Amino acid sequence: MSRHPHPPIASINRSLDLANINDQTPVFTRYCRWLTGVLTRWDWGLSPEQAPVGPAIATRIGASVQLVTCATVLGIVFGVSVGVYTAIRQYKWQDRVLNSIATFLLVVPAAVFGLLIVLAAISINNAAGSRLFYVTGLHSYQGSNPFAFIFDFLQHLILPTIVMTVPGMVGYHLTQRTYLLDTMNADYVRTARAKGLPLNLAIRRHALRTSLIPTAVDVAFSIAGVFTGAVITETVFAINGLGSYFVQTISNNDINGSVAIAAFGAVCTLVGALLADIFSAWLDPRIRLN
Repeated sequence: MSRHPHPPIASINRSLDLANINDQTPVFTRYCRWLTGVLTRWDWGLSPEQAPVGPAIATRIGASVQLVTCATVLGIVFGVSVGVYTAIRQYKWQDRVLNSIATFLLVVPAAVFGLLIVLAAISINNAAGSRLFYVTGLHSYQGSNPFAFIFDFLQHLILPTIVMTVPGMVGYHLTQRTYLLDTMNADYVRTARAKGLPLNLAIRRHALRTSLIPTAVDVAFSIAGVFTGAVITETVFAINGLGSYFVQTISNNDINGSVAIAAFGAVCTLVGALLADIFSAWLDPRIRLN
C-alpha cells in the first residue's frame, strides 16, 4: 500500500471546480461561470496557488500605469519633435546624425540597454558619494512627508522611464519623419508653397496635422503592447508590474491570470481604437465634416 495515497477523484474535481478549470465541465458552462463572476463580483478566479487573481492584478496595475504613462508621454513628445526636426532638415548633417543615433538605439536590445543604464547610474552614485538614483523598485520612503515621498518616487522612476522612453522615442522619431516627408510632397503643401507661404508655416499649417494622424493611430493601438512589453524593464529594475506578472502567469500555467491580462489588453485596445478615432477627427477636418 502506498505511503502517499492519491486523493479521491471527488476531491480533485472539487478543487478543479473551485478554480473553474475542471475539464469534466463543458467549456461554455465554465466560460459563462467565469464571465458572470467577473461582471457581477469582479472575480477573475484563482491562481494555481489558490490566490485570487483580481487583487494580484490590482496591486501591480498602479506601478505599470505610472511607469508606462510617463514613458509614453515623453516618448511621444520627444520622438515626434525630433521626427519633425529631422524631416525639415532632410539629408542635412543634423538629419544624418540623429538618424544614425536612432538606428543604433533601435538595434540595442532592451535588456542590454537597461543594464547599461543601471551600470551608469551606479557609477554616478559612486562618484557623487551618495545615492542619487535607485535601481530597484518604485519607492522606498517610509515616512509621512509628502514632498520626501514624491522626491523618492522620482528618484526611483527616472531610470526605468529612460529605458522605456528611448525605444518609443526612436520609433516615433523615425515614423513621424517618414509620415511628414510624405505629406510635405503632397499637392496641397506644394500649392501653398507656390503661393508664397514660407516652408515652416506651410508645414505647421498644412503638413504637420495630416502627418500626425497615422502617428496618433500608432500610439493609440500600441497601448496594450506597451503594458505587457514592459516585462524587460520591470525585470531589470525589480518592479512588480503587469509585464512581469504576465510572464509569471504563463510560466506557472496560471490560466485565470493569463486570461485576466488578455482581457486587460483587449480593453486597452478598445480604448486605443476610441482614442484613435477622436485624435483623427480632431486632426483631420474632413472627418469632422463627415
